[in-house]
Amino acid sequence: MEAITHLFVFSFFFSFLLRTSITQDTLAPTQSIRDGDTLVSAGRSFQLGFFSPGNSISRYLGIWYTISSETVVWVANRNAPLNDHSGVLKVSDGGILVLLNSTNGVVWSTNASRTAENPVAELLDTGNLVVRDRNDDDPDDYLWQNFDYPCDTLLPEMKLGWNLGIGLDRFLSSWKSTDDPAPGDFSVLIDPRGLPQLVLMNGDSRQARAGPWNGLSFTGHGSGHGIRPNPVFAYEFVLNKKEVYYEYKLINTSVFSRYVVNPSGVAQRFNWVDRTQSWELFFTSQADECENYGLCGGYATCNINKSPICACLEGFLPKSPKHWDSADWHDGCIRRTPLECNDGDGFLKRTGVKLPDTSSSWYNKSMSLQECEGMCLKNCSCTAYSSLDVRGGGSGCVLWFGSLVDIIEFAEGGQELYIRMAISELDHLEKKRYFSKKKLVAIIVSSTFLVVGMTVLALFSYIWKKKLKNQGCPMRAISGMAKRSERKNYDNEGGKEDMELTIFDLAVIANATENFSKHNMLGEGGFGPVYKGTLQGGKDIAVKRLSKNSGQGLNELKNEVILIAKLQHRNLVKILGCCIQANENMLIYEYMPNKSLDTFIFDQTKSKLLDWQKRINIIHGVARGLLYLHEDSRLRIVHRDLKASNILLDTNMNPKISDFGLAKSFGGDQIDSKTKRIIGTFGYMSPEYAVYGRYSIKSDVFSFGVLVIETMSGKKNRKFCHPDNNLNLLGHAWKLWIEERPMELIDELVGDLSCLSNVLRHIHVGLLCVQEKPEDRPNMSSVVQMLSSDYLLPKPRQPGFFTNSIEVNPHTTCSANGISITLLEAR
Repeated sequence: MEAITHLFVFSFFFSFLLRTSITQDTLAPTQSIRDGDTLVSAGRSFQLGFFSPGNSISRYLGIWYTISSETVVWVANRNAPLNDHSGVLKVSDGGILVLLNSTNGVVWSTNASRTAENPVAELLDTGNLVVRDRNDDDPDDYLWQNFDYPCDTLLPEMKLGWNLGIGLDRFLSSWKSTDDPAPGDFSVLIDPRGLPQLVLMNGDSRQARAGPWNGLSFTGHGSGHGIRPNPVFAYEFVLNKKEVYYEYKLINTSVFSRYVVNPSGVAQRFNWVDRTQSWELFFTSQADECENYGLCGGYATCNINKSPICACLEGFLPKSPKHWDSADWHDGCIRRTPLECNDGDGFLKRTGVKLPDTSSSWYNKSMSLQECEGMCLKNCSCTAYSSLDVRGGGSGCVLWFGSLVDIIEFAEGGQELYIRMAISELDHLEKKRYFSKKKLVAIIVSSTFLVVGMTVLALFSYIWKKKLKNQGCPMRAISGMAKRSERKNYDNEGGKEDMELTIFDLAVIANATENFSKHNMLGEGGFGPVYKGTLQGGKDIAVKRLSKNSGQGLNELKNEVILIAKLQHRNLVKILGCCIQANENMLIYEYMPNKSLDTFIFDQTKSKLLDWQKRINIIHGVARGLLYLHEDSRLRIVHRDLKASNILLDTNMNPKISDFGLAKSFGGDQIDSKTKRIIGTFGYMSPEYAVYGRYSIKSDVFSFGVLVIETMSGKKNRKFCHPDNNLNLLGHAWKLWIEERPMELIDELVGDLSCLSNVLRHIHVGLLCVQEKPEDRPNMSSVVQMLSSDYLLPKPRQPGFFTNSIEVNPHTTCSANGISITLLEAR
């Protein structure tokens, strides 16, 4: 009897295993897919089945990648979750897909273009779930396909846009959250009004705009942004009377790629990397503030590399100068000289721009650019024109009517735009340009004579300097000295690239700093003291002098020179040169008169000088600088020592990230790295780095989150210890947040709280950045977007280093003085 019982239990368990592992590649009316079964594509790239997202217990029918089961690309019952594991998917005799619950109630179903005699559902290897009639001669004649009803993901060969014949609009919509696939607030769609364009919507409001298609790309992508020629993808935009859509196809079919709009409203493209078995970010939208729709208002341009980033077009003035001067640009600009219409107007050519919003435009595919100009002049409401297609020298015509909104200037690429102006205004601008050119010619002529003289002088100077020993600071000299400095046992993780910089003589630096006088000392870090100096011409400099007792050395100096000399961004400190002479190792920087951020936010007197708007501007500047390091610079840098003392402030309190001695560059396909040499500052280091020595761009995101919370609270993370619960600043901030008392974290010394919601939003973003797991933290492109938008943010999870206890090497001692620590061994 006992043996029979065991046999029965074994048979039941075995049958359960069989049911939960059933896979099939088609679904006929006589079959069904139950919770635990899967429908697989012929090439095994995709699977369809039931799943529960994130921390949710609800069940959904969805499609995911076989290589990454957590990456769901489509959900059937987004608005109708199942409460248990009783869901069943069937296909009816007429070719209708039906999802049933435990009571055989219809939870979700499809429609069909016609009745099928022999219907079958099939998951294609593109991720497209189709219903077709086996009796049809054309296997691509589908009764229904899920590619017509996208969710948050655009896959290769999926169309984004309109079938005008049947009024079908295919658009992406974000999930509400990582736990809820119901349609969220954000959508990516083709706006068919005027010249069709790609836009990101927040509800009914435009969040961002990629612009119209110009034959090669969306004009909002500029050059090297988003869509660019490559051996992996082929892009297509179709615009005719029947259809308006965009799609991309894979040239290399071995690559997996997806375009997704996340719950935070950020659109991103990811590629699968086999080596790391993970998704690598290929590009992201809204990488900076200029991507926010209409940020600068009408008749203005946005340029992220300028300060301020908004500027009126030539011939236009701010509509509200008071608001404009306070960085509120939404009112835009107005004409200095009204249009005259008839024959009294002309056009000013602007190059390298993202074309304005085309929702109120008109276009013609066959017109020449000359005919386009004539058409615009005939209509007094026409304000600008441009080519429709830039290929082959340009063709077609686009006319704008009304205000020109959402124009971005690009350093490379972009398109030509012809802006209508009164002839008198054009004459004024032409005269202004003429005198500017004349002045430039005079400068060039005088400069030529000066250059010749300086060249001769430089030649004699070079011959003289060649005779001196150990002077100058090319990397060859640094490398040579590093080899002779064997008394310090440093492992060189830096590069081996030569880099020439301006040579400073030791005597010049000593004279500029009054022989390194104590009253000229600006501060001291892990590298050594920093002095203010003034060169003979009156230029102020900052001199970073390597201390003999420093834990850092020539490797860090070399690393900083190699990295920062190649980086150009207004939120990164600029290096002017270096000096290696007479056992002195120094770096020379531009001087920041307001010193570092920590001298303000942690000082009860000076902190009052930083109002909330200044603090917010500083945070935004640091975020843009980090985004440049992580994604936009050609080296892809992880800073590894981001902290308040390494954020320098110029005359206008604009932030500049400094101290790149500990920074590391990543390769194009590198996700993270590991080191036995843990370097950085406790209180700012991420858990995975401090404990295991693993670092990535998410390590910098953690440090940035700490910096945000410190800036908003006026308290130091490491030195703060709440008397009631022994929590550090992160733990205290988290406790106040979950208890819905975040206002108590705000620095009381600042005073005016007219922007309370914005301040609390920044604390929210800070908590998202300091979450314990790296994968939970947003990347900097998402951070920049979250800081400058007002859409709903995801809920943060508990931060890393919730209390003051930090588990590192038990033999290592550290202080909370904020100086960078080095030479720690990871467990």
